Amino acid sequence: MSHAAPNVLAERLRPFTTTIFSEMSELALATGSLNLGQGFPDTDGPAELARVAIDAIASGRNQYPPSQGIPELRAAVAAHQSSWYGLEYSPDDEVLVTTGATEAIAATFLALCEPGDEVVMFEPSYDSYAACASMAGAIPRLVRLHPPDWSFDASELAAAVGSRTRFILLNSPHNPTGKLFSTAELAQIAELCCDRDILAVTDEVYEHLVFDGTHVPLATFPGMGGRTVTISSGGKTFSFTGWKVGWLSGAAPLVAAVRAAKQFLTYTSGAPFQLAIAHGLSAEPDVLRALGLALKAKRDLFCDGLAKLGFTVYRPAATYFATTDIAALAPGMHAEEFCRTLPQRCGVVAIPSSVFYAGAGAGAVAGESLVRWAFCKRDDVLEEALSRLASWGP
Repeated sequence: MSHAAPNVLAERLRPFTTTIFSEMSELALATGSLNLGQGFPDTDGPAELARVAIDAIASGRNQYPPSQGIPELRAAVAAHQSSWYGLEYSPDDEVLVTTGATEAIAATFLALCEPGDEVVMFEPSYDSYAACASMAGAIPRLVRLHPPDWSFDASELAAAVGSRTRFILLNSPHNPTGKLFSTAELAQIAELCCDRDILAVTDEVYEHLVFDGTHVPLATFPGMGGRTVTISSGGKTFSFTGWKVGWLSGAAPLVAAVRAAKQFLTYTSGAPFQLAIAHGLSAEPDVLRALGLALKAKRDLFCDGLAKLGFTVYRPAATYFATTDIAALAPGMHAEEFCRTLPQRCGVVAIPSSVFYAGAGAGAVAGESLVRWAFCKRDDVLEEALSRLASWGP
């Protein structure tokens, strides 16, 4: 093989590589558009947390912290899981700090999957899941979520679990739909995991950004404590996405396996940011709830405005994102064409939901008229975006 040829891993990842996010961001810059495609806030989080990080830098907390995370953050994560959900973990061997939740997901796939293993996941799905599966040589088995409530067929979920299934990957609250899986749905998933003796991996990064209902971790269900790896991060909760501080918790053997993979990815993460997130997790519950309430007001402002403009809006129960169906507003237009046209026509950027489906075939058809919008922006930005979108026309 030529040295210039792509290697096996690059070829394996190629079908999952999309440039739409960077392309849309570049379009936003080139056209002066408001960027509602990128999933991060346009203001910083609490100044108190920033001061903790600054003080840590000034006091010399700048060298390698322990690979499993600083003791303060591991203790804060364990205390958080206990006080919020009644889940008891040892900070010494049942909590692992990672460079964001994305690394936690990647390391978990690498640790728990062998080539040919299968992983059941729901689609539309966060774009890194399929790529992480591919890096581990695992095969995704997709279960469709159906609008308007993003429900799934329990029999379809059961049929997706086979003899090679290693774990079910659950993202709740869910990106891109904003769905919060119900207690009944979680119970179905838990029962299936126990009956088939498989693991569960849960991505719960939006756990404190819930507007309707209550977030319940899958690990709290009977039989799930020892078979669930729970992943979260501080970036979304505290609006410091660039700090990339994540973590996972679970039974010691599972965490040890993930740590074995993680230590050869980033080894560790910035100590000053870990200290700041530890401080944030230790805040009173009302402080964390207030962050979600502020985002709920933005959701309502933006979703109400989109509905008035003629979009079919699937109002999210949680997260940064709202999904709309553009079929009535732009008949016959694919969501990707709509999103590529939108910056020049209206000066706004969004993301076609088709990128969160498997690609060609039924997955692409399901998402062809769906668009994801990020509403984690200043109110004046959201109001200006709605004003600009009013100019959409034939």
